[in-house]
Amino acid sequence: MQMKKILIPQPVAREGVDFLEERGYEIMYADGSNEAEVREAIKDCSAVWLGVPEIGRKEMEAAPKLKIISRQGTGYNNVDVKAADELGIWVTNAPDATTNTVAEFILCGMIALSRKLVLCCEKLKEGEFFYKEDHLGEDLCGKTLSIIGYGRIGRLLAKKAYYGLNMKILAYGPHLTKEQTEDYVTAVDWETAFREGDFVSLHMPLNDKTRRSVGKKEFRMMKQTAKLINCARGAVVAENELIEALRSKEIAGLFTDVYEEEPVSSEHPFLKMENVLATPHMGSYSKECRVIMAMHAAEQIHKVLSGEQPDTPVNCPENSKNR
Repeated sequence: MQMKKILIPQPVAREGVDFLEERGYEIMYADGSNEAEVREAIKDCSAVWLGVPEIGRKEMEAAPKLKIISRQGTGYNNVDVKAADELGIWVTNAPDATTNTVAEFILCGMIALSRKLVLCCEKLKEGEFFYKEDHLGEDLCGKTLSIIGYGRIGRLLAKKAYYGLNMKILAYGPHLTKEQTEDYVTAVDWETAFREGDFVSLHMPLNDKTRRSVGKKEFRMMKQTAKLINCARGAVVAENELIEALRSKEIAGLFTDVYEEEPVSSEHPFLKMENVLATPHMGSYSKECRVIMAMHAAEQIHKVLSGEQPDTPVNCPENSKNR
């Protein structure tokens, strides 16, 4: 019997690769930034283990044996799910694989931004030991954290911020009610979340409703001392309006791990501002998280190619059995 081929178009943790190879699959690699290379490599593959690269209709139509696109992260906006449905291809994600790692990362960024940690380190390297004297940081204890999008990561972030830092927690979700929140969390409307937060952390998925949903109106509602946190997706924010709000000191600061266009240009305004802490979309980049993501992605591939249904589907393709 011919070995089924799995395409991996980005670096992944070895543990997941070993899992698949031990079960008799052949691993194919491709440069995910090269569309032509991906389209050529996918032709004879039964599955794609997907990270950041995009997989659209053209890639799927080029792969008649393709049965599953297994995302190793939470989001799946880089997959044409509608095309996958029509072509009978499962799309899965790993909804809980990154939860703890990203929540820890957000707390790390909030503290670093508030204490001007990176900025003071850079100034120290330039010989400015006393830069700190006129650029005091601030404590998080007692401050209000507004969480926009109260899913897995938002809930865990709230727990860590409340119990670990004694922060006041506000949460907004389009259908969130008081009964659905913990006793230390106050469910509020959109306007209240932006108006009262000392930190406003974005956790919504990227879709047609959320694209550029945070913009000039929201920045005007925020306190001038408030800081925005975006470790969701770059395009949920109107980036040009955010740049203007930061330049005009309409809001005090930004911690962002995501951008409208990635990889981000070295000339991007965020990278030139002292009130911005910018990181290279690395929220899930811990050793532990990479292994969890890899094993989940690999397990979903094995399930589908073994004739079973996946654990974490994001679609339900009608003709999946015919592939």
